[in-house]
Amino acid sequence: MAQNTINRYIWLIDTIRRYGRITLAELSRQWERSSVSDGKRLARRTFYRYREGAEQAFGVTIAADRSTYEYYIEDDTQSELQQWLVDSTALTDTLRDTSDIAGRVVLENVPSAREHLSTIIDAMRQNRRIRFSYKSYMRSQRSEGIVIEPYFVKIFKQLWYVIGFNVNDDMVKTYALDRMSDLAILSDHTFELPVGFSPKEFFKDCFGITTNQNAPKRIVLRVEKTQAKYFRALPLHTSQQEQVHDQYSLFTYKMRITYDLKEELLSHGSTIEVLEPPELKTLIVSELKQALALYAPTGEPQNS
Repeated sequence: MAQNTINRYIWLIDTIRRYGRITLAELSRQWERSSVSDGKRLARRTFYRYREGAEQAFGVTIAADRSTYEYYIEDDTQSELQQWLVDSTALTDTLRDTSDIAGRVVLENVPSAREHLSTIIDAMRQNRRIRFSYKSYMRSQRSEGIVIEPYFVKIFKQLWYVIGFNVNDDMVKTYALDRMSDLAILSDHTFELPVGFSPKEFFKDCFGITTNQNAPKRIVLRVEKTQAKYFRALPLHTSQQEQVHDQYSLFTYKMRITYDLKEELLSHGSTIEVLEPPELKTLIVSELKQALALYAPTGEPQNS
């Protein structure tokens, strides 16, 4: 399917969703001002063709209200990937029209998606193993000839990761795409996902990209009232629950204690306090003491 056609499908879905309800006349006016129209009006026949294509490609229903002559998205139950594709492409389309103010649009770099993501997606589609070299931050030497069966990919904090079964280590591991090199698809081996394996279940009890075999814990954070607004807007985890108080909120979770969770909590500084469980609180206190020790004047004794 031509990329221009896909972009038009996505533009149609995104525009109708943003307006909530919109007439064909107004949709045509928005179409003419967009980068996908080539300056042409949206004819009724063209609209019907793109409407049908968008519905089939992205699993949405563009319904019509005969009493108001408006169109709207009905039963918007797109998959997470479909929603992400629509949102990402719609944003790209918006930014394409900002060349006159390009210097005032500041973006974050996602280097890991450029070189390896498409190759790994191809391997996943074919259920083929991949081989690569890897430079872990925890080791001084690069690991050569790693072979995995790529189960799924995940993006976290602007970096892409592949999670797959390491053939030599006989376990599922996570690898950052930006630390990979010499990537190749192996044509002599295919694999099947384990029966019942679910990428969502794999990270269900975790924050970020790190996991372990420990049981999930009840985690309680005391968050000052201003910072609590950010937690509401962008929850740490799907299990997040909140109890609001005058000067703070208590946020409760069910999660595993992982490296990524520890780093996230530390990043909020004095605006949060870990109340439960004791082992997580001890871990955070230990990290803070080590950080504080770095700033003590030379020769000054440290409190234990």
